[in-house]
Amino acid sequence: MQTTRKPWKLLLSSALVLTLLAGCSNADKGAGDNSTGAVAVNKEGFPIVNESVTLTLMAPDVGIQNWENMKVLQQMQEKTGIKLEYRNAPKDSFETKKNLVLASGDYPDILYAAGLTTAEQMNYGEQGILVPLEDLIEEYAPNFKALLDENPDVRKSITAPDGHIYSLPVVELSQHWYRNPMWYNGDFLKALNIDKLPETTEELYTYLKRVKEEDPNGNGIADEIPISSVTTPAANLRDIRTWLLGAFGIYEEEVYVDDNDKVHYTPLEEGYKEYLTYMNRLWSEELLDHESFSQTAEQKKAKAQNNQVALFSDWHAYMSKGGEPSTADPMFAPVRSESVDAPAIAKNRGITTGAFAITESNPAPEASMRWVDYLYSYEGAMFFNKGPEGILWEYTDKENRVKKYLPVPDGKEMEDYRATLTPNYGIPAPTLSMDDISKGLKTDFDLWVEKETKQKLLDKGARIPFPTLFLTVEEQTEISNLNSDLSTYVKQMEAKFITGAEPLTSWDNYVATVKKMGGERVAEINQAAYDRWKSN
Repeated sequence: MQTTRKPWKLLLSSALVLTLLAGCSNADKGAGDNSTGAVAVNKEGFPIVNESVTLTLMAPDVGIQNWENMKVLQQMQEKTGIKLEYRNAPKDSFETKKNLVLASGDYPDILYAAGLTTAEQMNYGEQGILVPLEDLIEEYAPNFKALLDENPDVRKSITAPDGHIYSLPVVELSQHWYRNPMWYNGDFLKALNIDKLPETTEELYTYLKRVKEEDPNGNGIADEIPISSVTTPAANLRDIRTWLLGAFGIYEEEVYVDDNDKVHYTPLEEGYKEYLTYMNRLWSEELLDHESFSQTAEQKKAKAQNNQVALFSDWHAYMSKGGEPSTADPMFAPVRSESVDAPAIAKNRGITTGAFAITESNPAPEASMRWVDYLYSYEGAMFFNKGPEGILWEYTDKENRVKKYLPVPDGKEMEDYRATLTPNYGIPAPTLSMDDISKGLKTDFDLWVEKETKQKLLDKGARIPFPTLFLTVEEQTEISNLNSDLSTYVKQMEAKFITGAEPLTSWDNYVATVKKMGGERVAEINQAAYDRWKSN
């Protein structure tokens, strides 16, 4: 997940929610001391511990509210009997702080929303710094255990090659977007009398050409930009690449697995060459913004707000165009080229590992597991997502979990105020998405976006391009060494091919160089990891 600045869409089947709730309720004291550690732990209900215990927790901080003042965390302490001391670091510098702390030997008891990579989990797990969680899950996490039983792929994706589980994930099974969607400027569609969206790359080209030539913003100036992208330190064009690669049968920009379980390294694929050829065509005819390899997201957004851009990527169209949410700007329907029968449509993996871990210094791992397991129940997920009942929301039909929003205190923006209540804002915090979180709270616009997603992505065969999985320490080391030069070369050559700085007649030389640098080996390593994942 990209866990992001955007609000999560928390969705899941009601049947699974009921299963999850069977294991955790806001009941009175549970079954007494059933712990195996030094701290006596109640295996059911609240409080989790009869005698208060203090644990240290390290997490990234977005800088809006001190965690000790958050209502959710204050009430969790009252519910559970577990007091948390927060060792937060600013989100922007958290990775550096995390690495320093894990190298220091002075570990926090809990790592929360720490974004532990699979390599970090393997490294610190094998060193004994991170505690294996599988036995704790079995005994002290009925909600999360039910989730694993219902979704075997989740268990496979969080289990390291040594058989241990070192962290709990963010699980967003119903957040379907792989990346921010692309959106059409509805004003342009209307001005050009477009009543049917492009379905092929040629139809898309024709539409973009009309945008360039027919002044759809009506200002008498040829300032329209048919399609615009942004640059980031990691990957130019990333915001639109996935959607346009799909037109040529390619699911993902690095590796993807086909329907026959074969792993492909995208930069060597013929479909990738076709993508480059198409993008070069758009570039050469000034249909692709010539500032796409240099501009920031803010600069692109300024053009959209000036009603210049026809097709662009964002969480929602209005976030680029400005104004209020609108159903007038339709979601991009993936197009196909002549070389494929249908576009490849990538779907969100739904799993982000490394969201919660327990270190060897933790004196109460059983209590810690019970604490986080609450977040994988409906009640706990609702509590951590929206805050306590009565502040931003209340039930209108509690039995059926129907809710309504309340006026935001002090006239603030909803999301800004929510960030003062709960830590689950803008960070990869452990939780589970489920339908009932948003029951009664969805606007007409939310429902329209869901319909667009279903019709244009899910019903058209969207699937996960490559699962979340572990590499062994040796594999991860080799992949990292290969990619340190390979990824840079591939991205540089993508820009050169698209802009014409390097002619596509050099493709064979490029392929030979990528192979020499280890492109095929990247596919082999990921194939081995995928085969292990598949067989688990």
